Amino acid sequence: MSRVRDDVGSYDDIAAAAVRTTGLEDFGGTAHEEGLRILVEDLNSPEAGLTGVGNYFQRGQVKSALVGRLLTQLRFGEHPEHADVPVERPIFVVGLPRTGTTALHRLLNADPAHQGLELWLTEFPQPRPPRESWEQDPVFTAMQAAFSEHHVENPEFMGIHYMDATSVEECWRLLRQTGKSISYESLAHVPRYSAWLAEQDWTDAYARHRANLQLIGLNDPEKRWVLKNPSHLAALDALMAVYPDALVVHTHRDPVTSIASACSLSAEATAGHSTTFVGETIGRTQLAMLARSWRSFEEARTHHDPAQFVDVDYGAFVQDPVGTTRGIYDAFGLDWTRAAAAAVEQIDAESRRGGRRPAHRYDLADYGLTEGDVRAAFG
Repeated sequence: MSRVRDDVGSYDDIAAAAVRTTGLEDFGGTAHEEGLRILVEDLNSPEAGLTGVGNYFQRGQVKSALVGRLLTQLRFGEHPEHADVPVERPIFVVGLPRTGTTALHRLLNADPAHQGLELWLTEFPQPRPPRESWEQDPVFTAMQAAFSEHHVENPEFMGIHYMDATSVEECWRLLRQTGKSISYESLAHVPRYSAWLAEQDWTDAYARHRANLQLIGLNDPEKRWVLKNPSHLAALDALMAVYPDALVVHTHRDPVTSIASACSLSAEATAGHSTTFVGETIGRTQLAMLARSWRSFEEARTHHDPAQFVDVDYGAFVQDPVGTTRGIYDAFGLDWTRAAAAAVEQIDAESRRGGRRPAHRYDLADYGLTEGDVRAAFG
């Protein structure tokens, strides 16, 4: 099958493709349309500079969001009882990209009393089936096969951010069901969409996010959710409006290192996709977007109870991952059981070997940035 296209296509064309793929038509309203229409217009513009490969990839990203929305809407109707599932004191790990959020998220998820969003369920939301049945699910096995192929074709990217269908992953795939996600800005030059998103109230996106958690966690209502996503920096007030008892873990790292690494991740994830989203454009757009999100979070945090926040230093976390994780439990008054301790220690040990070992090289100069540029943006 060809993985190139002459264009992304129109929003209506992509929506029709999602309907054909799923056999479903109910999108549950039109709240998602404004942002995705602006995004698609941007992706088709000369500024995006998409190649044939980029057109194929970006069309797939938009279609995936629409397929997810269609499938979620179907499952809502099949399981109306999801609306009664509690989501109590969920933990949100937030921070600039490359500040240890992924590793910390996985350690917190190791606790048998916790649950996270497995990647395949963020793409195809449904009540989480028993783990022993996943290998018999054709959707799951197809995703696993695709990731195995990706590992072989893109070993550098997998060294930066290891993923497979079972991995607990970021929840931006749920937010993009309402057309709101900074993930799109991390993968393409979309200035009009970026400007639109910066002015939006994300409360409706988090309301649908919560409904998805209730659906996916229908069979595990007693387990605490642990989530992470850089988008949360940009919309803390909306997050807290929907999850007023949320527990927020904020990771910190020198922004000079963080921005260089984030630019490298964007470049590696989109290699060959665009003639414009390269080098200095990646540097300029990612610095602007991440600095804006960080400032928004810092200002919004002052509106909320300090007891709901814990700060984690990247250096201290790398030096003692298990101790840092336990410190979060202590700060929030969570129960550090023997089972939790054993699971966290096991995940920590596994992270130090095999395909998950970090192997990431980057330099600000590759993206037209200096240390002074980054420090000025972050004040």
